[in-house]
Amino acid sequence: MKRVASLYLPDWPIDRLRQAAHTAAPPDLPPILPVPPAHERGDGWRPGARWARENRHSLPVIGQCDTVGDVPLVTSMRAGSKILIAAASSAARAVGLHPGMAVTQARAQVPGLDIRPADIEGDRADLRRLAIIAARRWSPIVAVSGEDGLFLDITGAAHLFGGEAAMARRIVRLLARLGITARIAVADTAGAAWALARSPHGRWDKGVLLCPPSAHIDAIAALPVVALRLDPAAVELLKRLGVDRIGQLAGMPRAPLARRFGAGLVERLDQATGRVSEPLDPVVPTETIAIVQRFAEPIATAEAIEHWLAHLMPRLVTALVGAGLGARVIELVADRIDGVPQRLRIGLARPSRDAAHLLRLIVRRIEEIAPGFGVDALTLHVRRADPLAPQSFDERLEDRPPDLAPLVDALANRIGDARLWRARPVESEVPERSVEAAPPLDPPAQPAVKSKLDDVRQLDRSSDLHPWHHRWPRPVRLLRRPELLDHVIAELPDHPPRRFTWRGQAHKVVRADGPERVRGEWWKRASEQHSVRDYFRVEDEVGQRFWLFRRGDGERSETGDLSWFMHGAFG
Repeated sequence: MKRVASLYLPDWPIDRLRQAAHTAAPPDLPPILPVPPAHERGDGWRPGARWARENRHSLPVIGQCDTVGDVPLVTSMRAGSKILIAAASSAARAVGLHPGMAVTQARAQVPGLDIRPADIEGDRADLRRLAIIAARRWSPIVAVSGEDGLFLDITGAAHLFGGEAAMARRIVRLLARLGITARIAVADTAGAAWALARSPHGRWDKGVLLCPPSAHIDAIAALPVVALRLDPAAVELLKRLGVDRIGQLAGMPRAPLARRFGAGLVERLDQATGRVSEPLDPVVPTETIAIVQRFAEPIATAEAIEHWLAHLMPRLVTALVGAGLGARVIELVADRIDGVPQRLRIGLARPSRDAAHLLRLIVRRIEEIAPGFGVDALTLHVRRADPLAPQSFDERLEDRPPDLAPLVDALANRIGDARLWRARPVESEVPERSVEAAPPLDPPAQPAVKSKLDDVRQLDRSSDLHPWHHRWPRPVRLLRRPELLDHVIAELPDHPPRRFTWRGQAHKVVRADGPERVRGEWWKRASEQHSVRDYFRVEDEVGQRFWLFRRGDGERSETGDLSWFMHGAFG
């Protein structure tokens, strides 16, 4: 007998926003160069579950959020000239807010309301990715059900997890550990399971409701007709006719219903009761690309491995071309005869299926493979790939920027991807915030869009200055954190230090320039309202030039405690 589980995510958009709250940046100062770039794939899911760790590269990518606890939170969307609530958290629904309400009315009703822009496409994409994970882990047939649920055909699969009840509870627990509120109802038909999952009444056991086989008609008879996934206009007309429950609708003749409401209502009713089958449109997980070569006799030399890699790489590229993908991470697995596999992974800065380039990257690191008593199989796995469409050739020979991707790939695979980045300027007066790390091949920032004629920013006639203007000299290297100086001798309030000790070594200042005053960004943190730094460029007796600052203006105690810090060094 067919059994279908309906996974209902009542707070899916809100849960999606809240999942990254635990990954928010700490309140202290942000990182200072040199810092490895934060462009590696992050998922924003709660750690601790083995299932989450295994699928960390395929789980939805969640943005940063700082709303936690029971603060009312809603998402907003534009419908014509109105701005409406798209989704509301449980705390927001408890105070009377609901989807479809005007945001202005909600803001007047709840003054401290947190409103975030709705990401409808992002919600759909992440729900589909969750469906792909479910298809790989729980059931071979998984379909997306609207905007907040999934259908899982668990026929013949529930016994692998200890039965329907154990399987459903396991799914609910795993999603709860990831911060997702979920309910699961299991019935004989998809329509009945959908209706039961969205009904607050019933014998729920820790978010699980099991309908016994062949009992789904009686189970849904007392539910409202809206649980049949009908058109709102048809639901409103049925209410005016006095038909509020599915049981009342099921007892009526089909022919008059079809003439009055159309075939859609009768089809939904028959699908829920099981008279008409409801085919599911399952998601199809992409198959991983792997090229395997087995040997009758083990190989144990670097030359033999390189020889067979030259045969495997064109086959891998052919598979990538057929899938329309470009490799980003490729892993070579050498299976030794003693059962200890040797793994070698290379990464690429952008999608590529250049066989010669990929082969060069792997061959340069063959010495990292320890063949032991011999290797009896070589496998090339594509661990990560991105779409790569055909690219047109540029006929112009002049003014063509050099292609840095091969150089970046060679350097990153030799010294490590975390040690290769590009500095990007940021508009900020605080030195450690005026620069951030970016991937080496990130495109440059797009020019600002020209504002309209009635824009108030048109009144600003001053020229735009680059964040790294030549009038503001900065050291070649900033320390990861400013380091406290000892035994500083300086005359207050505006003179540079005469002598200081840094890292146990005394320095005598012979030349100095400054001060350059940097004030705190009060619009970011209240603690920086009175913060002041006075920076000096100094040179010691051996010619070393440093960039250091005094915390405080030397006159008012609320601006700082007059401590001295080393922040960088010039070339």
